[in-house]
Amino acid sequence: MNLSTTYLGLELKNPIMCGACPLGTNVDMIRQLEDAGISGIVLPSLFEEEIQHAVRALMEMEAAGPSSAEASSYLPDPEGYHVGPNEYLELITKAKEATSIPIIASLNGATAGGWTKYAEKMVAAGADALELNVYLLPFGAEETGASVEERTIEIVRAVKEAVNVPVAVKLSPFFSSLANMSKKLVDAGADGLVLFNRFYQPDIDIEELDVVPNLRLSTSEELRLRLRWLAILSGQIETSLSATGGAHTAVDVIKSIMAGAHTVQMVSALLIHGADHVGRCLEALEFWMKEHDYDSIDKMLGSMNLTKTPNPEAIGRANYMKVLDSWNE
Repeated sequence: MNLSTTYLGLELKNPIMCGACPLGTNVDMIRQLEDAGISGIVLPSLFEEEIQHAVRALMEMEAAGPSSAEASSYLPDPEGYHVGPNEYLELITKAKEATSIPIIASLNGATAGGWTKYAEKMVAAGADALELNVYLLPFGAEETGASVEERTIEIVRAVKEAVNVPVAVKLSPFFSSLANMSKKLVDAGADGLVLFNRFYQPDIDIEELDVVPNLRLSTSEELRLRLRWLAILSGQIETSLSATGGAHTAVDVIKSIMAGAHTVQMVSALLIHGADHVGRCLEALEFWMKEHDYDSIDKMLGSMNLTKTPNPEAIGRANYMKVLDSWNE
């Protein structure tokens, strides 16, 4: 049984990856995930704001100058200083040294300026690929959808020009024409697309009159949005595709692959069940494939996308109408 797959040009032993999450901050946990069967890992995102904060802190220290021998010990060595949080670069290097699986670094930002230099440093530290988590939230009523798209494309172009490793873009599902935007990103150099980013919406504390963060883990119900767009995109755009958000079981993995995903990134399921959940899912995946006469992942890949499904209308508006009609049945 051949569970191997190719994602971003990287050969993976199976399609189950660990998506960006706190599990990736600990090298021992990364080793546990590898031992459990995970085929690759996306490290937690380094935020553009963190890079900017580190740069400002360095400039302030240099402007102030050493006021004492003790204070000077906290100043960075200009020859060895790396812009941005050095801990992230160290994590990449240590993870590469400790494991044999692909290590994908993740950058989260909204402008082109802060990405390219740090992307280069991530690659120098050993990252096998980059995942760009572009989070643009246009507040202004004058900003158009076209301008948001162009800023995203500019970021991809800039990073691709700066590095020589594969680059994936973690997409939002909120573009007005997602298929067209996906094509533009691939034309701009993106080697893969990740569907979709889970945006954590803030809540309101009505007693303290404050805006508070709100974190909810995903469920398999969230996978449906991913399945629809994987099925739409995989039949039209030649690129690597990864599903993230809502993949909890072997059945979820199978559905994603059939829709067109080369890999499936698990997060919530691993946070809930631990690293051993990977092995259980792989065992169930292999059992299902044997029962249904699939000898490889490639045979399953995209077998239910828009161009191959026996009922393509069900992916579009026909499904919407059928669901509404079924309420009265």
